[in-house]
Amino acid sequence: MKSTIYTRLTVIAIAGVLAACSAATPDDKKAQLEQLKKQEKDISKQIQQLESEIAQENPDSTTVVKSKEVTVAELALRKFDHYVKTQGSVDAEDNILVSAKSPGVVTAVYIKEGQQVSKGQVLAQIDNSVIIRSIEAQKSQLELAKTVFERQKNLWDQKIGTEVQYLQAKTNKESLEKQLESLNEQNDMTRIKAPISGTVDDVAIKIGENIAPGMPAVRVVNTSDLKLIANVSEAYVTAIKKGNSAVISIPELKKEITAKVTFVGKTIDPLSRTFPVEIKLPADGDLRPNMTGILKVIFHTEPSTIVVPVNVVQELNKEKIVFVAETNGKQTVARKRVVTVEGVYDNLAQVNGLKAGEKIITFGYQGLNDGQVIKI
Repeated sequence: MKSTIYTRLTVIAIAGVLAACSAATPDDKKAQLEQLKKQEKDISKQIQQLESEIAQENPDSTTVVKSKEVTVAELALRKFDHYVKTQGSVDAEDNILVSAKSPGVVTAVYIKEGQQVSKGQVLAQIDNSVIIRSIEAQKSQLELAKTVFERQKNLWDQKIGTEVQYLQAKTNKESLEKQLESLNEQNDMTRIKAPISGTVDDVAIKIGENIAPGMPAVRVVNTSDLKLIANVSEAYVTAIKKGNSAVISIPELKKEITAKVTFVGKTIDPLSRTFPVEIKLPADGDLRPNMTGILKVIFHTEPSTIVVPVNVVQELNKEKIVFVAETNGKQTVARKRVVTVEGVYDNLAQVNGLKAGEKIITFGYQGLNDGQVIKI
């Protein structure tokens, strides 16, 4: 029977070759070659199918059926995360560019880059010589006004003098006190102070330079309070929520950080069609602002499901299929399983249509037919 089948296939092949040669012009050798290759492929498939059928009908036959070597893996239920992956950058919650509050010439710089400073510490001094002289003169006037007021008050307590004299002395003293307080505030504005505790990241001023409010003077960064900022496609706007688990990979440090999403933006950028997310980072002395981080936000987790390598999922006749190894008598054959793919992440696919314990074919699955004899 087998020889009859092969004879028929040979005849078909010869007829196909003759038909191809007669149909094509002598110059159209490329078209002839493509047609012959196609016929060879079809015939090979038919031979494989017939060999499988013969093996199934007569498993005890001594006829040797050519089998294809494959590699298999046994399926087991496992946890599988659905996530969105994007790139972000490390930023400091407190990353402040300090400027002067009053204009003038810088007379002293008390810090250097990399130095630790405390909140309120004086970083630099602007020329305040004129204000100091005004303060000294004001103090002298205030001392006189206080003396006059005390004497006038003593006289008024003894019912000597007029009330107007007492009130004038009191008003003069209080006015001078307020003027002195104002001068002290102006003097304090000539000192550039650290608004936060942290590290001096940049010193942009030098002694002798003119500075004005708004001009950058010193940058102070608090590296103990960092976050990662990233933008996520609007396709995930309903999936990403505050509190989602996140895994951050810092390539420069070769480390991974597990954290939670602490902020999800409500506005979509009209140009990039993305929305911002922020993840508060744990204190780490190696982290620096503007470092690049690869962010994975996990928005759904399947606690127990079937997962296969995505490359073993093939498409045939608009169906997703996977081949599994199945014992048939004394032989092992490939069986086609139609599956549905629920998600693909990290080259792994979550699928429905397979069961734990089945052995999927992970190598040699290309070109297999349903029922074809295989060798593991």
